[in-house]
Amino acid sequence: MDGLNHLIPLFTLIVLETILGIDNIIFISILAGKLPLAKRNRFRYWGLGLAMFLRLGLLTLLAWIMQLNTPLFTVVGIGISGKDLILLAGGLFLIYKSTAEIYHYAELGDNAHAPDTTKHSFRDLLIQVLILDLVFSLDSIITAVGMVNQLWVMYTAVVVSVGIMLLAAKPISEFITKHPSFKILALCFLLIIGMSLVAEGLHVEIPKGYIYFAMAFAFLVDLIQMKTVTKAGTKRVN
Repeated sequence: MDGLNHLIPLFTLIVLETILGIDNIIFISILAGKLPLAKRNRFRYWGLGLAMFLRLGLLTLLAWIMQLNTPLFTVVGIGISGKDLILLAGGLFLIYKSTAEIYHYAELGDNAHAPDTTKHSFRDLLIQVLILDLVFSLDSIITAVGMVNQLWVMYTAVVVSVGIMLLAAKPISEFITKHPSFKILALCFLLIIGMSLVAEGLHVEIPKGYIYFAMAFAFLVDLIQMKTVTKAGTKRVN
């Protein structure tokens, strides 16, 4: 019975950490598309590997993380803590990156579907991933601390969830690259996540369940539209 009491929170935390990691996978997949094919797998492994080590590292600094909730100063009646500053910075960075990518695709049209992979260095893109990894990892660890007390459960959940993300990263990345319309949808998803991080930093709570449901619904609609267009094109050819 005692083992079951550990397995239930462990399984729940693995599922939650994996769902929260979708943001990471999408961001890494979009940046990986800027690199030559030969480097994309390595970039995905590095990006998610850094996410895992950051999460494990932050777990060893639980006392310090808990202190991040202490307000440092007040702005218009809102107490801003260290955690809030990290969420605000990460959210604004994600909004900027998503908006810039959407603008890039809207301006270049069809040419944006084949980006110049020579303009982006592996190191520069990895630094961008590292910045977002830190924000997502902090949010993930604070969620884990709020759910369970056992440190080993948190460590296990982090390692397993990152392993699942590693398996899912390549198929998701290839799907986004193959279907440009879904890339725009993914960028809009990241834009919304960035806004939710900024809102959370300002103490305005937006339930992530609503965001994930809305994006899942939008993905389903886009998928149905893609299938409909494909069938219509096949009938014209015949």
